[in-house]
Formats: sequence, structure tokens, C-alpha cells
Amino acid sequence: MPSKYFWAGFGFVSIIFHLTLIFSGLVPNLVSRPLHMALALPWAFIFMSSTPFQRYTGYLFTILGLIATMWVAYNADSLGDQYGYISENYQLWIAAVLLLSVLEMARRSIGWPLPLVAVLALAYGMFGQYIPGEFGHPGTPIGSFLGTLTIAEGGIWGKLTGVSVSIVAIFVIFGAVLNAGEAGQGFMNLALTAAGRLRGGAAKVSVISSALFGSISGSASANVASTGVITLPAMTKLGYPKSLAGATEAVASSGGQIMPPLMGAGAFVMVELTGIPYQSIMMAAILPAILYFWAVWVGIDAFALRYDLKAVSKDQQPSHRQLFITCSFFMIPFGILLWGMFGPAYTPQFSASIAIFGAAILLFFNSKGVANKKQLLERLEDVGINAGKQIAMIAAIILCASIVVGVLAITGLGVKITSLIISGSAGMLWPAIFLTAIACLILGMEVPTTAAYVICISVAGPALAQLGLSALQAHLFVFWFALLSTITPPVCGSVFIAAGMVKENWLKVAGIAMMLGVGLYLIPLAMIANPSLILLGSSPLLAIASALKIALALYFISMALIAPFKYIKRAVYLCVGLTLIFALPI
Repeated sequence: MPSKYFWAGFGFVSIIFHLTLIFSGLVPNLVSRPLHMALALPWAFIFMSSTPFQRYTGYLFTILGLIATMWVAYNADSLGDQYGYISENYQLWIAAVLLLSVLEMARRSIGWPLPLVAVLALAYGMFGQYIPGEFGHPGTPIGSFLGTLTIAEGGIWGKLTGVSVSIVAIFVIFGAVLNAGEAGQGFMNLALTAAGRLRGGAAKVSVISSALFGSISGSASANVASTGVITLPAMTKLGYPKSLAGATEAVASSGGQIMPPLMGAGAFVMVELTGIPYQSIMMAAILPAILYFWAVWVGIDAFALRYDLKAVSKDQQPSHRQLFITCSFFMIPFGILLWGMFGPAYTPQFSASIAIFGAAILLFFNSKGVANKKQLLERLEDVGINAGKQIAMIAAIILCASIVVGVLAITGLGVKITSLIISGSAGMLWPAIFLTAIACLILGMEVPTTAAYVICISVAGPALAQLGLSALQAHLFVFWFALLSTITPPVCGSVFIAAGMVKENWLKVAGIAMMLGVGLYLIPLAMIANPSLILLGSSPLLAIASALKIALALYFISMALIAPFKYIKRAVYLCVGLTLIFALPI
């Protein structure tokens, strides 16, 4: 197994490659995208291997995958003339190696469910002509089917992979550089200052710090693991029930995937699928994300009434000097990023690239002054390994999801499912909404949020558009409901991690998490009932009025679910909250 210094160096190769693409101008898609996969292969097959068998087979997959991806990149010009049709027998072997490598990359990175969905999609594409009735398809020649998926831009080299190459990778690098420095401590100090002194302060610190950290990590599990190390012991020492401590961290951390700017890569995929500028999507997503964290905050306040939860003691809160110094480690890069996007109006990836250089300079400093040589080398090592590994994991997810999307396009299955949703809902919006929500929840239990969103929106998006939803409403709704499984049993990945960290029964943690995370179930529906909520960029007054009304509704609903009230008062609060959301649209 290569040393950590090798992996750090290899991570910097990936960083330099992706940054170079931003500054070097146009590179053909059939060059940049296969090279992106080539850089991900060793991480998925060798770095993440845990047994000798995995490692040896990982070397084999890496070598074969590198040969196939390099062949595509080298022959990019001539492949363009084949128009997605495989003309030689050896190209069938290249296609098979590429598809098998993508499936195995995803399996090793995130488990069986998503690759299994992709295998079923491939089987449908090759044998669906034998299915009777409307869900069969006429059949596609094997050379055309595999060629579209592997040597053209209709499958694994499609626009989703383009998002991973040109945007997601850049923001992952940005997050890795920030996290290697003292930005995380800055987030925690800001949260302690803002909420530590309040009732239930330690839990509220978890909410704020997770919102801030999640805005760059975009990963619920990474969020739990990083902020939870600090917030969970703080809550349990202050006498918080373990189930409440774990649920607070799980729910707050899940919000990272809906919090701009990164949104778990979902925002960038949304840009590609909708054609709406990134800045507009970020503006549309910000109020719903704030409402989510507001609902968690209110829930904690209600639990504080029930359990008499204490604040964080003054001696554990940072001084104003510490706060100013540590906050500068994330405020300066964030400031550069926002200036780039809203000042000269650079693209998000170009703005993030500039912000990366600003964050990299800050690695030379710590809260006491200049970092020593050992600390600097450790930080650079963290940047290389974390950036390389995270880029590879997201690449594995998106490449695998691209197989499914490619098959849907080739066979026309997406159109058939869209027709089924419309007919099943009798052409009415709300029944279609609930059918889509159930599909998102089920698929989200098995595959990562971004992949679940991509697959669901591919089949349900056209139906929702035909029934009157705007593109942004439909995409945000599907993305939010694809996230439900992070806190909803039986999967609830964030709950499992948090429950393990506090050594509590996961079902207890999940029960409280669902109450604290009630906003995750209601806010997507509120976006449909109150379209102005996502119009902050074009109609700010209406959007803010809508957000304030929904904030009041979430207060009533959270209190009804959690506060130690009598049943009649609970029922009244619940009815008032639901009425505000659904009966009084703005």
C-alpha cells in the first residue's frame, strides 16, 4: 500500500488538474471527463481497499480502467466521428471495462444499492425489447447502446460528469483547503458566541456550527463526524439526554446538503439540468435552508422546556479576540467567493478557484500567528488526501448515476414513467406531488442524495412541469425529499453515525430526529403551496413575507410535537401551523 505522502501528492495532482481546467480554457469533454475518472480510479480501488483481496483486485481494476479511460481521451477526435456507435470488436471490450469499472467504483465507495439500480437499468436497456406492453422498448443495437454510454456524451461522459469535473471538484477542493486550516474552529467559536449562553445552548451551538460547516462540506456524514466530536460531548456533559444529543447533531448535520453554497453537489447538478444560473439557485435555496435550521432551533427550545437544558458556561465561550481571529479563517475565503460571483460576476467555479488561493495562503497561519513547518506539512497532507478522496467518491456516484440517466434517455423509459405519474394522479398536482415524494423517499433510502435526486427528477420532473410547477420548484422539491432518508428509518445514515458516537439506541435517536427535523418533511411542500418562498432574487419582499409566515407555522408545529403541553393545546398549535402553510398561500 503506498504511503500517505504518496496519496497526498497524488491528491495534489488531482487538485492541479481540476484547477488547470478552469484557467486553461476549453478542453474537449471526451478528454477532460475520462481523465477525471482516471484520477478517481486509484482512490476508489486502492486507497479505500481494506483487505488484501480488495487491494489486489483493486490494482487490476485500476490498470484496466486507466487503459480504457486513457484510450478514450487519446482517441477523442476520432470517436466524435463515430456518433456513439461502436464499430470494432475491441471497442466492445473497452466499453465493458468502463462500465464494470464505474459499477465497481460505486460499489466500493458507497455500497451495493446504486450500482444495483444501474445494473437493472443496463439489463433493461439490453433486454427491454422482450418485455410485453407499454414498458417494453423497441430495442437498440448493442453497438449503439454501449457506444452511447461509453464513447459519446450520452452516458458516463454526459453532462452530469461534466458538472463533477468542472464545478463540484473545485468546491470540494475549496472545502478541503478550508477544513485543513482553522475555519472549523472559527465556525465553532461563532456558534458558541451566538448561542452558547441561551437555553439549550450546547444543542443550539450544534445547529449553528453544523449549518456553517455544512455550507462547505455538503456531506451529512462528514458533518456529523467533524462537528459532532465537539458538540456531542459538550451536550452529554451538561446532562442532555443522549438520544436528544445524537438527534440534534444528526438533524443539524443533514441540513448541510440543503445549505448553499455546496448543497452536497446538488446545486451544481441543478444548474446543468435546469439551465438556471448558480447564483439564482443559491438565492432560491437560502430561505428554505434557513427555515430548516429555524425549525430545529425551535424544536431544541421546546425540548429545553421539557428537560431544563442548560447553557454553555462562560469559561467555555471564546473571547472577542479569539472570535475575530478564528472567524477570519473562513470569512476571508467566503468573502472572496461571494465577491467573485456577485461583483465581477465570474462563474462559480472561477470564483471558487480564486477563493481556494486565498484559503491556501491562510494555511500558513494559525490563531497564534505563523504556523510552524510541521503544522503546515500536516495541513497540506490533509488537503491532498481529503480533496483527492472526496473528488473520487463524488465521481463514483455521478458516473454511476449517469448510466441510469443514459439508459432512461436511450430507451424512453423516463417518458413512460412520467406518463404513469400523470395518469396515476388523475392529472392533479398534489397527488402527483405525493407520488413523487414516496418515490424520492424510497430511492433516497438506497442511494446517495445527489444520485437519488438525479434519477427522480429525470422521471418525475417532466410530469411535475406538465402539472404546473416551475423548474426550480420541481427540482428543489425533489432534492429535499431525496434527503429524507438521512433521518428517516430504516436507513437514516446520519442517525446511525450520531447514535454510535453517543452510544445510544439508534431508534430512540431517530424518533427525536424526526421531530426535530419536521421542517425536512414540511418545507418542500411549503415551497409548492407558497411559490414566492423561492423568489428571493426576483421578489424579495414577497419571499421574506412567505418565509416569516412559514417560520411562524414551523414554530407552532414544533411546539405541538415536542413541548410539554396538554393534548388540546397541541392539537390547536398543529392546526394553526398547518393552516398557515397550506391554507394561506403567498
